Amino acid sequence: MTTPPRLFDTTQIARNLQRRPASDNFVRDLVLEDLADRLSAYKRDFSRAILIGPDADTLPETLFTANGPVSAQRVEAFSGADFPDLPKGEQDLIVSLLHLQAVNDVPGHLARLRRLLKPDGLLMAAFVGGESLTELREAFLAADLQVSGGASARVAPMAQVRDAGALLQRAGFALPVADVETHRVRYATPFTLMAELKALGAANPLADRPRRFATRTLLTTAAQAYAERDADPDGRVRATLEIIWLAGWVPHESQQKPLRPGSAKVSMKDVLGKS
Repeated sequence: MTTPPRLFDTTQIARNLQRRPASDNFVRDLVLEDLADRLSAYKRDFSRAILIGPDADTLPETLFTANGPVSAQRVEAFSGADFPDLPKGEQDLIVSLLHLQAVNDVPGHLARLRRLLKPDGLLMAAFVGGESLTELREAFLAADLQVSGGASARVAPMAQVRDAGALLQRAGFALPVADVETHRVRYATPFTLMAELKALGAANPLADRPRRFATRTLLTTAAQAYAERDADPDGRVRATLEIIWLAGWVPHESQQKPLRPGSAKVSMKDVLGKS
């Protein structure tokens, strides 16, 4: 078996989170609100649940399904290790928030989570998707070409929603579902966006990132390119935030299964009418 490439520096991500100032986290709040809506649709009792995410102590200890409250053990996503230190024993529910976008081996990671779930256990995950920060990525690309004549990786690559369901299937989950929530956020200037990303601990997490700090000239040029491409008439700039949601179940005999080819009881001719 080949070892997946190491795209993300998990130790650096943990450092970024530790040294950022305490502040509100609107991305986390958006995801938690959406999680509450999604879980409320399940008429299930989950006796053992894990909630994985950055700043685990700020995450809720109680989740709610249509059947009532669910106590969740909170686990820090970015501790510097490639895989979180999860409780032992089979779980009914694992929820992963804002973590998979910085995992080097996503199929392997999902497979390890599946092995912690009991049969008919549920995995839910939300992570930053591939269309996020496209405006910032394009602005830095243009600035790098103008200032240095080359390009550096300054915004991390992210998965596309079209690939997300296949990741669940590859990891052995049944009944996989993938969908996306897209948000448009506006900022007074590109520098305001950059400052907020830093405050969220989202500085460049790539293992192959440039080792020198971005120069004032590069930042100014990127901000100008951003404003030229993605400013509204009032001068504020747009930023795309895409959150991909996954849900999959550990296979169990009680789950519905697709019909065998040729087992249909009704002919299409009877449905559509004879020609």
